[in-house]
Amino acid sequence: MSRRHKRPRPHANHERWLVSYADFITLLFAFFVVLFASAQVDQRKVGRLALAIQVAFQELGVFPASTTKIPLDMSEPMPFSTVQAIQNVQRTAEMGRISPSAQGSPSPEASEEVDLTTMQDELQQALRQEINLHEVAIHRETDNLIISLREFGFFDSGSPLMKTTAMPVLDRIASILAVRTCGLRIEGHTDDVPIHTAQMASNWELSTARATELVRLLILRYRFSPQRLSAAGFAQYHPIASNATAQGRAQNRRVDVVILNVREGRGNLAAETAVPAKPSPARP
Repeated sequence: MSRRHKRPRPHANHERWLVSYADFITLLFAFFVVLFASAQVDQRKVGRLALAIQVAFQELGVFPASTTKIPLDMSEPMPFSTVQAIQNVQRTAEMGRISPSAQGSPSPEASEEVDLTTMQDELQQALRQEINLHEVAIHRETDNLIISLREFGFFDSGSPLMKTTAMPVLDRIASILAVRTCGLRIEGHTDDVPIHTAQMASNWELSTARATELVRLLILRYRFSPQRLSAAGFAQYHPIASNATAQGRAQNRRVDVVILNVREGRGNLAAETAVPAKPSPARP
């Protein structure tokens, strides 16, 4: 009877874990490559697309208006959504300021005109819904761009404090203005109906209080440089419509954000930071 030869047992491979480890390292490398590629996306185009989608959905009523709040604490970091919006607008502004010229570099006046036009387009796109509701009006003057914030959309009657529901609109305005260096003059206006309350003795005080309230928000909430800002109250003495009708008075009750041109903004900043000359000694 022949003996059966036993087959040798296969040798156990104790290094099979290297295969799984190599697969893991490969997947980890691919993951970081994808992260790096995502970071190199054109943020300008992505930001404009996101802004357009957000405005469209808000107009359709699919999503409520953004309630993102920026902390008042200066030591607390700014939310990522606001930082991303500012970066997107900054890239848009930088691209808008680069204009081809057959004669070389564009003149400063042409750059200012392009920048104001770019800002106007961005603001009209971001505030399309509020413009249609007549809560906001945007128009150009000779060298400046003016954003008019109507009272019924931003303030309660006779109150200097901005409504909480108006903060998302102000967030969008600030994200576009924060990346520029132009000066901003905040002007408060009222109609000709006299006011006399415990808080406000006259239209002068109401218009000035609303202007300074907006300046305070721009500094604390959005971290604007105080050197860029100034506030003024004009009461009822600079109307844009007739005070004889309710519709005209509603248009006159407003706070104007006057975006100064580059030259005027730099001139104001230079005047504020200039060192005063020493007086000459008196002659005997």
